[in-house]
Amino acid sequence: MAQHDKKLPYYEIPEAPQNYTAGTSVARMIDGLGFRYYWATDGLRSEDLACKASDSGRTSGETIEHLYGLSNFILSTIIKDFTPVESTEMMFDEKRKQTLLNFKTASDILKVTDDISKFDNNKFPFWNVINGPIADALWHCGQVVLLRRASGNPFNSKVSVFAGKLRE
Repeated sequence: MAQHDKKLPYYEIPEAPQNYTAGTSVARMIDGLGFRYYWATDGLRSEDLACKASDSGRTSGETIEHLYGLSNFILSTIIKDFTPVESTEMMFDEKRKQTLLNFKTASDILKVTDDISKFDNNKFPFWNVINGPIADALWHCGQVVLLRRASGNPFNSKVSVFAGKLRE
């Protein structure tokens, strides 16, 4: 498994936008999600991906698949003709990379959007994307961290989610 790929988005959280708008605020939430996802999934081993808390629970690998689906859903709400990359044949590293790229693309679009209501559709308002898939993805990143601890591969203790970078 790849270790600390600095070429992927979210090794560090990007610089904060200078202005607070609806778009930059949601983009920053996604940047925080991307940073957490980067480090929650960094250095996962096959035994970590197979770990689950109970017989009825998801494995880390299944949770990562769900996170990939959430990243696709987020993008599909802000890009009209978005077509996700099919994940059935993806290995973990490729799925991780594509999820990070999806988060980065969503953030980049939102950073330059002042009126996020333009992403409302005939099924639901954009508010639901914030309390739905974005919040859900944050929840599931925490589950991956918990499961990796349970499988003996703890989260990097130098990661500062407050500062958005590694501590020295």
